[in-house]
Amino acid sequence: MQPYFSLADCDVMGFDLDHTLCRYHLPQSATLIYDSFAQYLVTEKGYDKDLLTLNPESLDFCCKGLAWDLEDGNFLKLAEDGTVLRASHGTRSMTSEEILEIYGRREWKHFSSVSGMLSRSAKYYLYDNYFDLPGALLCARVVDSLDQHDGQKKYDFWKDMVAAIQHNYKISAFKEDCGTYFPEVKNHPEKYLQRCPNSVKKWLKQLKSSGKILLLITSSHSDYCRLLCEYILGNDFEEYFDVVITNALKPGFFSHTPNQRPFRTLENDEEKEALLSLDKPGWYSQGNAIHLYELLKKMTGKLDPKVVYFGDSMHSDIFPARHYSNWETVFILEELLGDKVMVPTETESEPLEKKGKYEGYHPKIPYSVSEQWGSFFVDRLPGLENAEETLVRTWSCKCISTYSTIAIPSLEAIADLPLDYRFTRFSSNSSATAGYYPSPPRALLPSEESVTMK
Repeated sequence: MQPYFSLADCDVMGFDLDHTLCRYHLPQSATLIYDSFAQYLVTEKGYDKDLLTLNPESLDFCCKGLAWDLEDGNFLKLAEDGTVLRASHGTRSMTSEEILEIYGRREWKHFSSVSGMLSRSAKYYLYDNYFDLPGALLCARVVDSLDQHDGQKKYDFWKDMVAAIQHNYKISAFKEDCGTYFPEVKNHPEKYLQRCPNSVKKWLKQLKSSGKILLLITSSHSDYCRLLCEYILGNDFEEYFDVVITNALKPGFFSHTPNQRPFRTLENDEEKEALLSLDKPGWYSQGNAIHLYELLKKMTGKLDPKVVYFGDSMHSDIFPARHYSNWETVFILEELLGDKVMVPTETESEPLEKKGKYEGYHPKIPYSVSEQWGSFFVDRLPGLENAEETLVRTWSCKCISTYSTIAIPSLEAIADLPLDYRFTRFSSNSSATAGYYPSPPRALLPSEESVTMK
């Protein structure tokens, strides 16, 4: 494999929508998502009303990469080999002694079944995107509440949490003004959504004019997709893309082989007839990557068109696109925005658009590093039997370098680069930091010792 990756070599550019093309104001959207689930648990399922009160500081609990052990109410931060680095019972951080007592030599019994990234189980849940994370805090608080009132040792409320998620995010919820989430975003899009920067809109047009085929593949339903795209890109958003696929039901869009879901036509946001194959560009619903790839062959006139897919979810976007479709993958990782390496000291002496992306650019940090969970990328593992502690990569960090071609903080970070810019890709031959652009997280640099872990 070539050590470099260039968009110029790709025939097709695919984009996820939520948290990829469409960036959110994260503190506001996190609060809304938490409220939408909590309202359902309290009003429909009779949970403690205290859950409705949210201290904004408690969102510090939200950290991508956590595994929730449903049976014992514990949240776990895992090393790349599955070792338990940190844990909490409900919202309460567990001590090293407690971790050893429950997990022996810090080994989590389910890890062997999660390493493929696609696993879902009745025994655990993996939190890997911003739509999920507020639910982690809510589940942790439910554990706290059950402990306080019932002295429980086993926890069986996950079915109620799933019902809360389905109630708020179901396909008809947007149209019916059902639940808390969609009505609020519809009424106040400016509170939750960030408009697409002009540099990204210009870049998308340049990609298309240079002969690239552009795809939008989102699991959001068509009506919500339309709201987002009109707000962030404008009423002409469909002109940016050759093919729009909504309700894609990822990761199944990639992974359901050989039993692929058919594409469906749309009429007034209602799904209609099933299609045996795709024969032209357009807007479709559901579908699968195999039938899409056949269309891309026709559109490019190539037997093996090269596709790159941009997404923010390891579970839904990056792993399945790489593993099942063998597409190049660009991981959108907003955690890189919190890195001080990327915040320069230059003064605003010239217009921003004439500067490099991170000159004079002061990003708003989405969630700064969680005080409770520490770095997303690394952590210190206490030594066993008086051995010294060691710095190890997290399981999330290992997944990035294994399944991503490159990782970037946002599309804006690369929008001003020439199309033939050569990125150093992640590979087994290169260092663990090679694929991060514009720079690796500080925690992974050789001077790790200077990184303070709380």
